[in-house]
Amino acid sequence: MSFKPKQASVVYYVSDIARTESFYNDNFGLHLERMDGAEPYWLQGKLEGGLELVFFQQEAVRGSTPAIVFIVPVGGIDDIVADLEAKSVTIVTPVSEAPGGWSADFLDPDGFSIGLWQSEEFPRSL
Repeated sequence: MSFKPKQASVVYYVSDIARTESFYNDNFGLHLERMDGAEPYWLQGKLEGGLELVFFQQEAVRGSTPAIVFIVPVGGIDDIVADLEAKSVTIVTPVSEAPGGWSADFLDPDGFSIGLWQSEEFPRSL
């Protein structure tokens, strides 16, 4: 019997769950649902492609949880990065060439790296 995963979760441990909720809702329009069962609560959100993001509040140590790379499906990576910069999000790597397209990296409030990747099939700006 072989195992074929059809869904994945990326789990983050964060120092301030309310700040994390605000960051992802305000900057990406993600709806993170508050879940009971941990104190104070934990957050869960599903992306259209099936990936699930989960956040628990506990000591956050940079590098102790994985990074996320969001795919920009129709272009506009420059505009997205400019919008993040305008919101005082720390940009680590500005938009630059990457295999098959362009990428950029920034930090969430706990200093975890998050990436954007856009296919070369689409214009960088809309």
